[in-house]
Amino acid sequence: MAKRIGSVPYLNSAPLTCGIEGETEFLPPNRLAKRLRTGGLATGLVSITEVLFNDLYDILDGVAVASDGPVKSVFVAHKKPLEQVEVIHCDTASLSSVNLLKVTLAKRGLSPRLEPFGDYDRAAERDAVLLIGNPGLEFLRSRHDHKILDLGQAWREDTGLPFVFAVWAIRRDQRPPGLGQKLLQAKRDGLAKLDEIIVTHPEFDAELRAAYLREHIRFDLGEREKQGIACFVERLRAITDETVYEPKYIAGF
Repeated sequence: MAKRIGSVPYLNSAPLTCGIEGETEFLPPNRLAKRLRTGGLATGLVSITEVLFNDLYDILDGVAVASDGPVKSVFVAHKKPLEQVEVIHCDTASLSSVNLLKVTLAKRGLSPRLEPFGDYDRAAERDAVLLIGNPGLEFLRSRHDHKILDLGQAWREDTGLPFVFAVWAIRRDQRPPGLGQKLLQAKRDGLAKLDEIIVTHPEFDAELRAAYLREHIRFDLGEREKQGIACFVERLRAITDETVYEPKYIAGF
């Protein structure tokens, strides 16, 4: 039977797929978004910009991958002062992060050229690079001589609000009964078993896992997070000619 749920193979998704791993297809963010967009999945834990740029989805209320301050896994590493940077090489796996970078730069009156790259092993050779997810965490643990602009922290300083990186986007034309409740229960189970996830998850070390999942990543989608999304919509509309749709939230079903 084909899997109808999609998520990303990152540490920050582990508490949201607790108990449903066998029903979930794990794909890099850009592949996951494409699979969901073309109807291959009913729901996916995807970049908030996938929802804002494509009027195909509702957002499951109550669940997110967010930060309210430093996120640690989404940042620009730069050797020169940002004002002197002409090119930032971007991991294109997450459109949320690229678009958050654009609004962060616009707020500061900066407009360096953004170019895609995918060779993580050579990231430390770049003058300026946007990294996300597990490769970003690996970079921070390795030797480098870059300064770090944490985009979660920058957003918090600019707006006073949390930033929502990913949500459960549910296709309006595919809504299997009980799917929303299953995803909400997976989150409840994941947070109840957070100690176990921190101890047993294979990525990185327990100290990093604990700090990341307890201090930097937030899993709720409440009123402040929705205010953060609304602010992001407003700022996206100021920098793009593309249609940015109003998000629509639905309760568990």
